[in-house]
Amino acid sequence: MKQVIVVRKDLKISVGKLIAQCCHASLEASEAAKRRSRRRWKKWVEEGAKKIVVKVDKLEELLKLEEEAKKRKIPHALIVDRGLTEVEPGTITTLAIGPWDDEEVDKITGNLKLFKY
Repeated sequence: MKQVIVVRKDLKISVGKLIAQCCHASLEASEAAKRRSRRRWKKWVEEGAKKIVVKVDKLEELLKLEEEAKKRKIPHALIVDRGLTEVEPGTITTLAIGPWDDEEVDKITGNLKLFKY
């Protein structure tokens, strides 16, 4: 069981803002997974709530990943910023996929590179 959080490399935001966006995505997707399958969500928590942060170059790539998660019916959360600090209102910043079965999440995100600061 894992959750993958996808960040956009093309945004010019601070590390603190990026971390906050990842937290929003993680929490929202976790709640969606809990509603969808409490058994899977509980297993993820008991296994240590594994999270992996990866990157994409641009918005279009992020949106394709979201579409794939929707198609496969995997809980996910796309984060749209309110624009109160560093980005314009409505800016899409991150996407969390899962927590869900490793194999299913990997079908969507397995080819992405780890995010490195």
